[in-house]
Amino acid sequence: MARRGVQGNMAAQARIMGHDAVAVTFGATIAGTESRGVALYVGAGPADITVKMESGNTAVFKAVPAGTFMPILVTEVTTATGATAADILAIY
Repeated sequence: MARRGVQGNMAAQARIMGHDAVAVTFGATIAGTESRGVALYVGAGPADITVKMESGNTAVFKAVPAGTFMPILVTEVTTATGATAADILAIY
């Protein structure tokens, strides 16, 4: 079955639904983020999470509560204090 995907300029089109989720590995580029970052779900917390944004910049999100969907586009989760890698899902 063919998937309907984002067409044209990807950055101009919002993605509001995920179609897959995988646990992250701290300090490693998230697979499939060569052209577009992924959103995050944080299952444990509160957590201080350091990420590499789709832009290439680093950002630190403080005291992220458990059960938080983070509508940001990241390519890597560098570290997380208060959560393990298995507690954070990359949403595609």
